[in-house]
Amino acid sequence: MTRALAIARHETRQLMRAPSGMLQLILMPLVMIAFLKPAFKEALIGEGFAGVSGAEQAVPGLTVMFTFFVANFVSFSFFQEHGWRTWERLRSSPATSGEIMAGKVLPSLGLIAVQQAVLLSLGGLLFGLHVRGPLLALVVVAVALALCLVAMGVALAAVCRTAQQLNTTSSLLAIGFSGLGGALAPISVLPSWVRPIAPATPGYWAMRGYRAVILNGSGLSSVAGPSLMLLVFGVAFTALAFWRFRFDAAKTSFA
Repeated sequence: MTRALAIARHETRQLMRAPSGMLQLILMPLVMIAFLKPAFKEALIGEGFAGVSGAEQAVPGLTVMFTFFVANFVSFSFFQEHGWRTWERLRSSPATSGEIMAGKVLPSLGLIAVQQAVLLSLGGLLFGLHVRGPLLALVVVAVALALCLVAMGVALAAVCRTAQQLNTTSSLLAIGFSGLGGALAPISVLPSWVRPIAPATPGYWAMRGYRAVILNGSGLSSVAGPSLMLLVFGVAFTALAFWRFRFDAAKTSFA
């Protein structure tokens, strides 16, 4: 693990040198929460929830949506290596393929976890989010989602050949998975044709887990299913990455 951690430290330094992108993915959802909270309050009351402020849907919903955008950091780190012409140098180092992959994804895994923790914490401080269930259950969902999205990021890096393809595909998936999954609006108010296909998205299971804890006050037993489904998606993305990722494949980057 020494070589993997060395690569991870290098990746972390690269992320810290350009924090503006991550700050945007924290500030933008906070702004959207402020605008959408009143509308979500009415939607939750319509579902039969009493004593809600709307933050119970807005905070986890926007957190899930913008966490999908952070998955792009995982993918783009591979494209940067090609843009800087350091990918071949990394491959020729004593690090194995597994160590390179571990070193590349570990910082993004931590980044996704931190983003969720910050947004959920600020949701409580700024918007009055009240979590009725145990915080440990929230952590379980957050970790499962982070693992799923890191795997998705590697799969995108495996499938896409250019940075343009990556940006387009990752944006479409982020909006699609979060919108269909009930992050932008509760499932109950989505069109009838959306509801049957919503469980086919990881966003649905992330929101189901978060809502179970935040709105219903459920514990670990209630988030076990949604968390397991997120890990199933993660396994599927990992399988796609193993199938399509080629260390000798050329990537075109803006970097």
